[in-house]
Amino acid sequence: MARMHTRRRGSSGSDKPVADDSPEWSDVDAEDIESRVVELAEQGYDPSQIGMKLRDEGVTGTPIPDVKLATGKKVTEILEEHDAGSSVPEDFRNLVERAIGLREHMEENPQDHQNKRALQNTESKIRRLADYYRGDQLPEDFTYTYENGVELLEE
Repeated sequence: MARMHTRRRGSSGSDKPVADDSPEWSDVDAEDIESRVVELAEQGYDPSQIGMKLRDEGVTGTPIPDVKLATGKKVTEILEEHDAGSSVPEDFRNLVERAIGLREHMEENPQDHQNKRALQNTESKIRRLADYYRGDQLPEDFTYTYENGVELLEE
């Protein structure tokens, strides 16, 4: 599949191994995993960061290779159950953060044409994602502007 804002083709990544249940060496109780997920979310970690911390550090020293296999729920589902999740999807929040940083850079360096194009591409991706999330996870009348992005991150 082609990339969105370039002429190159995308690079294929590796697939996760096919597995139906958690490995026997990772025998942590699902409730312990859920409590650790909520604890990490309260410390300010995003769902992807929580997954990496569980993979690397684990719960009580035992690594958790896949939260969904171990608990039957995704990290975001666990966070929604415990009202610990963010109101804005993680991918959307990351793009908005990047656009705000680029906009502030452009105010200081107006002749930086490369980053001007990067800002245009990033804001294009934000608008595309906003169309996808609008009404479900974003307000129905949401339109992206720099001011709305700053407001969104302050929540």
